[in-house]
This record gives sequence, structure tokens and C-alpha cells, in this order.
Amino acid sequence: MLSLRENISKTAVPFIKAPPKPPSLHHSATASPPSPDPTTITRLILRTDNPEALTRNLHSFANWTPQLVHAVLKRLWNHGPKALQFFNILDTHPYYAHSATAFDHAIDITARLRDYKALWALVVRMRSQKLGPSPKTFAIIAERYVSSGKADKAVKVFLSMHEHGCPQNLNSFNAFLDVLCKSKRAEMAYKIFKIFRGRFRADTISYNIIANGFCLKKQTPKALEILKEMVERGLVPTLTTYNIMLKGFFRAGQIKEAWGFFLQMKRRKVEIDVVTYTTVVHGVGVIGEVEKARKVFGEMIGAGVLPSVATYNALIQVLCKKDNVENAIIVFEEMLRKGYTPNVTTYNVVIRGLCHAGNTDRAIEYMDKMNDDNCEPILQTYNVVIRYCCDDGEIEKALEVFERMTSGSCLPNLDTYNILISAMFVRKRSDDLLFAGKLLIEMVDRGFLPRKFTFNRVLNGLLLTGNQSLAKEILSLQSRCGRLPRHFRL
Repeated sequence: MLSLRENISKTAVPFIKAPPKPPSLHHSATASPPSPDPTTITRLILRTDNPEALTRNLHSFANWTPQLVHAVLKRLWNHGPKALQFFNILDTHPYYAHSATAFDHAIDITARLRDYKALWALVVRMRSQKLGPSPKTFAIIAERYVSSGKADKAVKVFLSMHEHGCPQNLNSFNAFLDVLCKSKRAEMAYKIFKIFRGRFRADTISYNIIANGFCLKKQTPKALEILKEMVERGLVPTLTTYNIMLKGFFRAGQIKEAWGFFLQMKRRKVEIDVVTYTTVVHGVGVIGEVEKARKVFGEMIGAGVLPSVATYNALIQVLCKKDNVENAIIVFEEMLRKGYTPNVTTYNVVIRGLCHAGNTDRAIEYMDKMNDDNCEPILQTYNVVIRYCCDDGEIEKALEVFERMTSGSCLPNLDTYNILISAMFVRKRSDDLLFAGKLLIEMVDRGFLPRKFTFNRVLNGLLLTGNQSLAKEILSLQSRCGRLPRHFRL
């Protein structure tokens, strides 16, 4: 455990007492004690190093539910080894059986760690328990292969679905195309689309996915070609189709074309919806036309289209970026008065705006407000505040936010560690570099592999400040990481 967090109680978390032996897997609420909250269970898992002790603790509680397991796995997401340890312990629980969702989570985490042998073993176990695998499972696997640079392997996964008891259909075909397109591989998706569109009877959704893929790459002329082909094949564009193109023009910086397309939609009596208006509010606002964004916002209300939370988020973001954060907060307060409940994105936009304006203290106050709206800060929330605190030289404040983050509700990811490790070199103090070394060890323990540059930087810093013993430990760690297969290196 890192020295920074030594103020956290080291007292062992008490064992969760087992209720009387339940007659079935689904024990009644009246016969069992209240369920521990996911954060408490997460802390228990993180603080228990002894596998036998952890197994006894987790097995002693009989009232596990799929929802509770889902919540714990979600909190352990950025500690892959612990998440899989938790999953495997519960897999042997006498009164609980994993759901298909839990298997999908475990498969996703295993794929992120690039342990493909374990991944396919989980697929076999899932099938043996008659829980799948489902099209969603294969979409997860394909996405992970694509993100690790193995797009060809992802194609083979899709083509082999039926071999695992999951026949391909139009929905799974569309899901696979979507994975490729969102990973900026629209050309590959289109080639596969042309081969199989007849077999799966490609529909408007299929064409929308391909068009969106080219829009994500800012290739709007190609997207228009796809939509023309769609019409030629007798399919009718939907409002989603128009919204994809509208957003594509804005994303590509083709503001004149985007505005003309929006006006054309109105002339053609297309039934414009809240998504259309939200796209325009954001699109014209981010190029600095704040008043035009406000005007469109007012126009939509006049047209009888009520703004959504996403619309308010778009306007607030525009004001934070191109106007000032105080005006954004006025809109935030107006949103509350009108009965809207802010979501994580709303708060993240405001918090980022406050941080950018140099007011990290107020940003942290808004993090506290999130809980009042049953809206816990997420990884991106913490990372934004930590990064700005570090950039402003407020290292101690950044470490306080980091300590709060690691309480069990949200674990750090690779970006978090990299931000803090870099910050430890600002003051070049021995204690800071010692902490950087411990962060490096922790991130590897949690399944993240640092770049060679990070290893060498920390090693050099420790050697220069006389921390020889930790330097030797990290050198050994680097050697072990160096023996991993090439695809494990980040």
C-alpha cells in the first residue's frame, strides 16, 4: 500500500457473517442480512492479500445478486487481476451462480489484459453453463481485438461465432460493423459490408453505421456516397441518417455545409428532433458563435422541441469553452430550476470549465455536489481535477483527490498513474520520487504496463535521490515485464 494512504485505517475489514444456510440460490430478503454496499466489498477485496482469507470472506456471504456482482466488477474495472480474482472466487460459491452479464464483464477484463487463452476458456465455461455466449459477448471480444491492433483477428471472431453456438444474424452483423467503424476502420467495415450485405439483408441501420464510420474519419463525401447507395437500393433515410450527416459536417469543420444541410432539413419538412438541435447548438458554439448557439437553443423551444439534458450539456460546454464558466453555471442553475437532473457529463463539463478557469477548489465542491444528485464522480472527473491540480503546481491537492479516488468507488487508470508520476518529477524531492516508484509498482500490479520511458525515468530519479532498494525492485519488475509477449507492451 502506498505511503500516501497510510492514514487509511489498517484495521482488517471484519468478516461478513454468513446467514443461516439458505435453502436455494435466491435467499429471501427477510432471512438474510442486508447486502453490504459495493464500495465496502471493493475495499475488502483490495485490502485482502491472502487468497484463502478473501475466499472465506466472500463465501461467508450468501446474499449475492447479479446486480451486486455487476457493481463490484465495475468498481474493480481498473484493477484487472483483482476483478478476475473476485469473479473466480464467486464462481465456486455454494449459493450463487454467475449471470451472463458477469461472464461478459470477466471476458472484457481478460481481453483488456490481453490474456486471450483465459478469454476463450471463459467463453467455454459460459457455454457449458448455458449462459451464452451471446452476440454481445462477441462484440466485446471483437472490440478488444480491434483496440489492440488485431482487426483481422476480430473479423475471424465474427465469422466463427456459429462455431460457439451463436449464429450470426443482422443484429450481430451490424454490431460488428459498428465496432470497426467506431475504431476508425470504416474502409475495412465497408469491404466486409459489401461481401455480406446480401447474406444478412443489410438495412438502413447497416448503412447508417457505415456512413457514421466515414463521418468519424471526417470523410463526408464518402459518407454521402454510402447514403446515395442506400437510397438506390430502395432503403429510406431516417432522421438518424440526417443527424449522422449533420454531425459529420460539423466534425469535419465544414460549418457552411452543416448549416446549409440543417436549413435543407427544415425546407424538406424533416421532423427535426432534439438530437438535431443539440448537434447544431454544439456545432456552431464550439467554433465561437456563442450567440448563434443560444439562438438555436431558443428556436428549438419555440418549435415545441424540449431540450434534453444532452442539449443543456452542449450549451454549457460551449459557454465553458468559448464564453466563460460563470455564464455556463447560470445555465446549469437554470437547468436545475426547470426540473432537469444533471448527469455525469453535465458535472464533468462544469468541473473542467472551473479547472480551466483556475478554480480547482470550486471544481472539487462540484464533485461533492454530484453525490447530492446520486451521480458519483467517474474516472474522467477525477483525472481532469488531478491533471489541472498538477499543472497548477498544487501537488498536495492532487494527491488528496487521488486518495479520495482510491477509496473503492473509482480506481485509477493508466492516465491517472502517468499524470501523477510525471508530477512527482516537478519538485524532484526524494519523497516524491519514492512515491513515483510505488505508483509504478502499483500500476503494474493492477494490470497496466508502463512505457519503457516511464520505467527509465523513475529508475533514474530513484538512483539520483539515493533510493537504491526501490530502484532494484523496479529494475526487477521491468525485467519481468520485458519477458512478456510483445502484445503485452503498451
